[in-house]
Amino acid sequence: MIKVSFLSLAFLCSAYSSHALAGETSQFSIQIPTIEGNIEIDGDFSEPQWQQAATASLAFETSPGENIAAPVQTQVKIFATQSSLFLSYSANDPNPEYIRANLSDRDSVWGDDLVGIKLDTFNDARLAYQFFVNAYGVQMDSIENELTSSESDAWDGIWYSAAKRTDSGYQVEIELPLRLLNFDPKDLQTWGIEFIRFYPRNEEHRLSSHQIDRDNNCTLCQLGVATGLANIEQGNDLQITPSLVLNRNAKRPHEENSKWDKDNNIEPSLDVRWGITPSTLLSATLNPDFSQVEADAGQLDINSTFALFYPEKRAFFLDNKDYFDTQLNLLHTRNIGSPDYGLKLTSKLGDHTFATLMTDDTNTNFLVPGNLSSDVANIDQKSHNFAGRYRYDFGRPLSIGALVTAKKSDDYHNYVSSLDAKYQPTDHDTFIAQYVVSDTLYPSELYKEFCNSDDCLPKSDCDLNDCGINERVLRTQKNGSFSDDMYLLKYQRETRSWNAFAQYTSVGNDFRADLGFIEKVDFKKFVAGGGYTWYPQSGFFNKVRLSGDWDISHNQAGEKLEQEAEAKIQLDGQWQSYATFGVVNRDRVGRRHNGASLDIDGNTQMFTETMGWFYGNIKPTRSLFLEVDINYGDDIDFSNDQLGTRVKFNPGINWKVTDSIEMDLSHVYRTLDVDEGRLFTANLSDLRLSWYIDIHNFIRFSSVYTDIERDPSLYQYSTPNAQYQQLGNEVLYGYKLNPQSVFYLGYSDGLKADDAIDSLMKTEETYFMKVSYAWLL
Repeated sequence: MIKVSFLSLAFLCSAYSSHALAGETSQFSIQIPTIEGNIEIDGDFSEPQWQQAATASLAFETSPGENIAAPVQTQVKIFATQSSLFLSYSANDPNPEYIRANLSDRDSVWGDDLVGIKLDTFNDARLAYQFFVNAYGVQMDSIENELTSSESDAWDGIWYSAAKRTDSGYQVEIELPLRLLNFDPKDLQTWGIEFIRFYPRNEEHRLSSHQIDRDNNCTLCQLGVATGLANIEQGNDLQITPSLVLNRNAKRPHEENSKWDKDNNIEPSLDVRWGITPSTLLSATLNPDFSQVEADAGQLDINSTFALFYPEKRAFFLDNKDYFDTQLNLLHTRNIGSPDYGLKLTSKLGDHTFATLMTDDTNTNFLVPGNLSSDVANIDQKSHNFAGRYRYDFGRPLSIGALVTAKKSDDYHNYVSSLDAKYQPTDHDTFIAQYVVSDTLYPSELYKEFCNSDDCLPKSDCDLNDCGINERVLRTQKNGSFSDDMYLLKYQRETRSWNAFAQYTSVGNDFRADLGFIEKVDFKKFVAGGGYTWYPQSGFFNKVRLSGDWDISHNQAGEKLEQEAEAKIQLDGQWQSYATFGVVNRDRVGRRHNGASLDIDGNTQMFTETMGWFYGNIKPTRSLFLEVDINYGDDIDFSNDQLGTRVKFNPGINWKVTDSIEMDLSHVYRTLDVDEGRLFTANLSDLRLSWYIDIHNFIRFSSVYTDIERDPSLYQYSTPNAQYQQLGNEVLYGYKLNPQSVFYLGYSDGLKADDAIDSLMKTEETYFMKVSYAWLL
C-alpha cells in the first residue's frame, strides 16, 4: 500500500509537471545557432559570426516598474560554438557621462551599470548560473538556488569578458566556456534563459528580455526558453591548478619581554577539476591550499552567547556547493580546517542529483551547542569527514532529498542522516519538511577541557550552561554515545502583494550536526507571520512593505525560553535607497550562573525586552554609498544575568574616490548600561583602502581595530579586564588573471593590549606569498 501511494504521488507530480510544461506558452524564446570559429574577446563586434548570431532586445523594465517599457535600448546577440557560448551587448545610454562603472574586485560591483545573463541549463527551475559584466569589464558571477530561495556569489568560474565605452553608451563581449556549465549531454539543448541589464540612475532599473510576474513566487520558473545549441560539448574539461604558498609566521605571548617563536612554511598543493561528462564533475586536491589571503570582516564579539558565523571562501568547497544544500545548514565546510586531501563528485542525471565529499583534517573542530549558548570544541586528533547528498525532482512541483554527513576521529564521531522535501503545488504555495537524526560520541577529555576554562566559575563547581555545554549532554557522554533528532515543518504563501508563513522547528537536547552550523539545540519553536507590499507609481518610494511575526520557544522539557512579537516597515526608493525599521517585544531567559536566582528549573529568570531598530542605506551619487544600523532598548546582560539598556550605532561608508580608488569604512559603537552604571563600551572600526591599478592588479590596505572598556566592579561572576584592545593590519598586492590563476604578496600583523600591558603590543606577524595557475586542458 505504501509503495502504491508513493508511486501514485510520483505519477501525479510528473503528470502535473508535464501538463504545466505542455500548457505553458513561453513569453520569450530564442533559437541559439551553433557556428564554427572562435572570436577574440576585445569588446569589438567586427567578426562575421556576430552577423549570424541570434538577436534579442531587453524591452521590459521589471523593477521598480512592473513590466513597463524599458527606459533605454539594449540589444544582445548570442551564438554558440561546440565549446563556448558567446554574447555581445550594445547598451545604449542617452547620457553616457552618467554611466556608473568602477574598477573593482570581482563580485563587488553591484550598483554599477551591468549587463548579463541567467542560465538554467537543465530547464528544471532548480539552479541557475548568473554572469554579469560592468562597463570596465569587471566580472560578477553567482548561482541562484530555488530549493533554498538563496543566491550566492561565492562560486567563481573562469570565463572571459571585455567592455568598451562608446559615444552612445557601452558594449560588452562575453565568452562562457561550456566546461563552466553542467548540462545534459544531448544533440539539442533546451535551457532556461533571461537577458538582464541593470541601469542605476535615480533608481536602479532592472531591464529584462521578458516580463516577470510578481504574482508567481518562483522566479526560475519564469525564465524564457533557449533552444538549439546543436552538438555542443565540454571538450577536454580538465583543469589542473598547482599552487605554492610561502609564509613566515612569528608569534609571542602577550607578556613583557616575551620571545618570538618564528616558523617558515613552504606549502605546495595541487587541485584537479575534471568534467567527466557535461553533467558530472570530479574535483580532487592534494595538500590543498586552504590559505585565506584576505582578512574576514571584523565582528564584535561581546555580550553574546553563540559562536560567530564565518562564510566559506575556498574554491574547492565552493564548486557545485549548491548540490549539497538543504533547508538546514547541515554542511558548513569551514568546520574542515586543514586537510591533506579532498575528493568531491557531483552529478545530475535527469531528475537525479548526486553529490559526495570526502576529506581528512589535521584537527577536529566542531560546535558544542545548547539552548542558551554555544561554544567551539577542539580535539587534537586527525579526523575523517564525509558528506553525501541525493535529490530526486518529481518535475517542478516536488523535490525529495537525503543527506548524510560523518565526522570521525579515534574516540569521537558524529553521524547525521537527513530527509527533506519541498512541494510547490501552485505558483503561490510552498510546503517544506525536513527530518534529521544524529549519533555522537564525545571523548571524556572534552568535559574536563571546557570546565577548566576561564569562563567556568567557580572551577570547583563548574556551571555547565555558562560553559556553553548542555548539562544533560555532558552527563550522558560519560557513559558513551548519545543520539537525538530534529525536524522542520514550514508552509508559506506568497502573492504579488500578500505573504504569510508558519514554521515549527524541534531540535532535541542531544542533537549534533558537527559538519554543519547548528548552534542551538534543546528547543521547540513555532513562528508565524506575514505582510503586505505596496508598489507606488509616483513619489519618492517605489516599494513599501509592512510585515510582522510572532514566535514562541520552549526547551524539550516544556520550559519557556522565549516569546517574541515583531513589527517592521521596509521602504525602497529613489537614490537607490532602502530603509527598514521596527520594534520587537520579547520575553526570554538569560544565561544561567552559579548563585543566580532561578525562576524555572534548569534555566535562569525570564526578562522582558522592548527594542527599536533601524537600518538604511542610500547611494546619493555614483561614487558614494552610505548605510547605518541603529538599535536602542532593553538587552540582557548575559555575564551577570540582569536586564540592561543597549545602544548600538553602526555607520558605514563606501567612497569611490576615483574609478579605481575605493575606501570602505565601517564602525560599530555599542554600550550596555545596568542599574549600577555602564557595564561596557565597545568600539570596532574596519577600514579597507583599495587601488585597482587595472582590471587584474590591485593593492589593498586593511585595518580592524577593537576597543572594549568594562567596569569590573559590575561583574558578579568574573573579573574581566577593564580594557582590551586589538589591532589587525594587512597590506596586500594581488594579481588575478582569473579566480584560480593568481599572485599575492602581503604582510599582516596583530597587536593587543589589556590591563597587564596597557599599550598595544605586537604579538604576531606574517609575511606571505601565494602563486597559483590554472591549466585548462
